Amino acid sequence: MNISFYDTIKDLSWESIGESIYAKTSLDVERALNSTNITIEDFKALISPAASNYLEPMASMSREITQRRFGKVMQFYVPLYISNECTNHCIYCGFNHNNDIERITLTDKEIISEIKVIKSMNMDNVLLLTGEHPKNVGIDYIEHAVELCRPYFSTINLEVYPMSIEEYERLFKAGVNSVYVYQETYRQEVYKHYHPKGMKSNYKYRLDTPERLAKAGAHRVGFGALIGLEDWRVEMVYMAMHLRFMTKKYWRSKYAVAFPRMRPAAGGFQPNVIMTDKEFAQTIWAYRIFDNDIDISMTTRESMEMRNNFVTLGITSMSAGSKTDPGGYSKPNHELEQFHTNDNRNEVEMEAMVRSQGYDVVYKDWDKILN
Repeated sequence: MNISFYDTIKDLSWESIGESIYAKTSLDVERALNSTNITIEDFKALISPAASNYLEPMASMSREITQRRFGKVMQFYVPLYISNECTNHCIYCGFNHNNDIERITLTDKEIISEIKVIKSMNMDNVLLLTGEHPKNVGIDYIEHAVELCRPYFSTINLEVYPMSIEEYERLFKAGVNSVYVYQETYRQEVYKHYHPKGMKSNYKYRLDTPERLAKAGAHRVGFGALIGLEDWRVEMVYMAMHLRFMTKKYWRSKYAVAFPRMRPAAGGFQPNVIMTDKEFAQTIWAYRIFDNDIDISMTTRESMEMRNNFVTLGITSMSAGSKTDPGGYSKPNHELEQFHTNDNRNEVEMEAMVRSQGYDVVYKDWDKILN
């Protein structure tokens, strides 16, 4: 019997998991920090309020683990939005189908214009993003965009709508290295409230996406939850369970996580939950201690100060010089942004900041010859 991650969590109580997190004590945190085999219960302790008194040792452990596993390097990548067309009605997103914004899907010529600007930035690791519009921005369009990018970049990653195993196999054959898909919230009983219409409203299909990716042979699978919808501590525990499930069952793939905190966007949705900077730090350190091998990225959603401070504390990749509007590198149009960026430094400024802390910058993930 093929047990999916959905099968393992469908009968769990969100409220009960929350209660177990908030019941953790200092003794539980100390036990977790001294454990050589971190369990989900240990992770609950590390993400709990009780761990707020242990942030300094957690930060130290995170730094030591990351330097031992990845060295003193920071990988740079750049997002390339190729379309903001979307059939979904996600109430928190700037690309919401109901939002009165101009819709753009880049032509071949426009994609090449974006590529040329990005290459002038010395970037060799690109993340292609779209809204979710399978008719206008379907598998054929995305595959073609990958083929346009392939001569220019060593690493091509995707953050697009969930697909079938067969469609993912096509994209990996075309040259895709990694695919990122965010569940947004693991709380099934409210999922439909945030995603009332469109493909994204199918909770289980979206939750099963990392498994389809792994079955299709993904080099790396990325996932995460959007911080601002539901209790972030409970979200992080579900996500940790998801990560543990994937690493045990689909061990041939690598994994990456991210913790995007809400930023202002068209539509004006206000977060239901706020994660403070200290809590954000706690989350990063808890995940690094929980899984030494995962890639952890920090986007331009975060402030300049936060990104400066975390170079040495557990992050393995950062975006630099990011634009979140289609065509934004060659013809910026802030009205088309998915969200407003928080750190607007270019790649030169970012590299100088990273190197000032004794770290090297890597502009690509791997060479094509290794694929």
